[in-house]
Amino acid sequence: MILFSISRVRSFLVFRKSVRLQWDIYRVGCLRNTLRMEAGNSTNVPAETESVFVQCSLGRDKLVSGAALRRALKHKCPGNAGVAGEAKKARLDTTKYLKEKRPGFSDDRYNETSYYIENGLRKVYPYHFTFTTFTKGRWVGQKILDVFAKEFRSHPAGEYEQAIRSGSLTVNCKKVDVDYCLKHNELLSNTVHRHEVPVTAEPITIVHADKELVVVNKPASIPVHPCGRYRHNTVVFILAKEHGLRGLRTIHRLDRLTSGILLFGRNSQRTKLMEQQIRNRQVRKEYVCRVEGEFPSSQVDCHEPIHVVSYKIGVSKVSPTGKQCHTDFQRLSYNGSTSVVLARPHTGRMHQIRVHLQYLGFPIVNDPLYNSTVFGPNKGRGGDFGGKTDDELIRDLISVHNAENWLGVLESDADVEERAPRPHVPSEGVGGDRSGGGEEGKRATFMGMVDEASRGVVREAPIGQGEEGGGGDGAGAVSGEGSGALVSTVGTQTPGKGGEEENGDGVDWVPLPAKPLQPFDPNLMTVDEHCQECKVNYRDPKRKDLAMYLHAWKYGGPDWSFETELPKWTQVDWVEDV
Repeated sequence: MILFSISRVRSFLVFRKSVRLQWDIYRVGCLRNTLRMEAGNSTNVPAETESVFVQCSLGRDKLVSGAALRRALKHKCPGNAGVAGEAKKARLDTTKYLKEKRPGFSDDRYNETSYYIENGLRKVYPYHFTFTTFTKGRWVGQKILDVFAKEFRSHPAGEYEQAIRSGSLTVNCKKVDVDYCLKHNELLSNTVHRHEVPVTAEPITIVHADKELVVVNKPASIPVHPCGRYRHNTVVFILAKEHGLRGLRTIHRLDRLTSGILLFGRNSQRTKLMEQQIRNRQVRKEYVCRVEGEFPSSQVDCHEPIHVVSYKIGVSKVSPTGKQCHTDFQRLSYNGSTSVVLARPHTGRMHQIRVHLQYLGFPIVNDPLYNSTVFGPNKGRGGDFGGKTDDELIRDLISVHNAENWLGVLESDADVEERAPRPHVPSEGVGGDRSGGGEEGKRATFMGMVDEASRGVVREAPIGQGEEGGGGDGAGAVSGEGSGALVSTVGTQTPGKGGEEENGDGVDWVPLPAKPLQPFDPNLMTVDEHCQECKVNYRDPKRKDLAMYLHAWKYGGPDWSFETELPKWTQVDWVEDV
């Protein structure tokens, strides 16, 4: 009896799979017929045209679910293999097409808007932009309005509701209701009038460039790549728009407020090699920072493990449950209230230098995150966070710290003063001190960071001679030295033995000279009556909000090394502007 029942159940399951398979095949067939009708009732539709119609239709009414496709592929029977393969190809073409055709993912993105300078800041004219993303697993089954209100908090829920009703926020390029429940692999698009946050007008100095690698000195306040409210005001966009350096591959990243050396690959082979060297801890790094108080004169080694409290808001802390870390610190100078410290991180955890300095009780002077009483009365010194749990810490950080330094108030508020007239700024010489040196163009030097009390125990060692990894030549060589590589170098590095533009080659990879930033042009300013941000009068960030006294000074690998010039705040005789 039991065997008989099992046999009947098994037969029923096979029958159900067969029915579902036939239904999937029927849907694919209907899809193809619909596509041919949309293409003009032609049975000989060109492959390229048919592919586009397949992609558009799959993105709208005839979306074949991933589960249905997997069933068709897994349980296909003789005679249906072609249909199943066709469905799989259509599915892959759909994803590829939607990714490639998402607004802002072609070279046209660089022409969306332009820069202007105002009050010593690099600003971007507002422009219309379409944010796109595919449905994430955790969003499936949730209402579209609930997802945007919870996941994208840069705007209130009311704005998203208005966008859905007006059709500027769509699903698979189609207008939906606010109660629409999301499904797998749907393309969400939200067209907005975008206002970017201003950054410093200090230029990005190109330290080194060849056919495989680009090295720059990143000013503080500029993010490496698009994120949050930054897109054109990022290093990758500025290099592409102003220097013609497009398609750069990020090898590592620096925090927005951190300045210093930044490496980009120009091909996948070199990028993977450099990334592998970083993962294998073959890259030696040296940072300089200015911290509160009198740092110990002897070398300090910190091995405290670091735990990421939240990847979403980007905050870490010292915790026994964290991952192993190692940073050694050496004081270079002390001016009676603050110390300049040389930091050598031997591991690469998030905010490692900043977190270790917080733990030691010497946070970076102007660190807006880790030099805060949000971490408790002792600011996290010795791992004392005032008894707060991770959730409580995240909650307090979100409530206290504004995500951006660009503060805005509604134009209707009574206490808002009118925006000052936009001054005419001459185009020559815009961007401040390119060298990063002291007054009158004086270059900041290593010994200029070291006071008399520290000169007996501190000396400048070439980055190529490190404790880890070995293989450094110790002479500050650049990438490709000894290999005849062509290089274009600006700043502190020396060209490789191949020389600049050897054999007349190199026209396609030599960075273009940056054009001076232009003053504000009212004819390029756009206003959208439905944009809430157009109704806000933004205050410019202050200079102290644009930088943190942490600078990536030197990076070196087995056969390469680079360094940047030093910021003014590293010098012994430096005095902070009031």
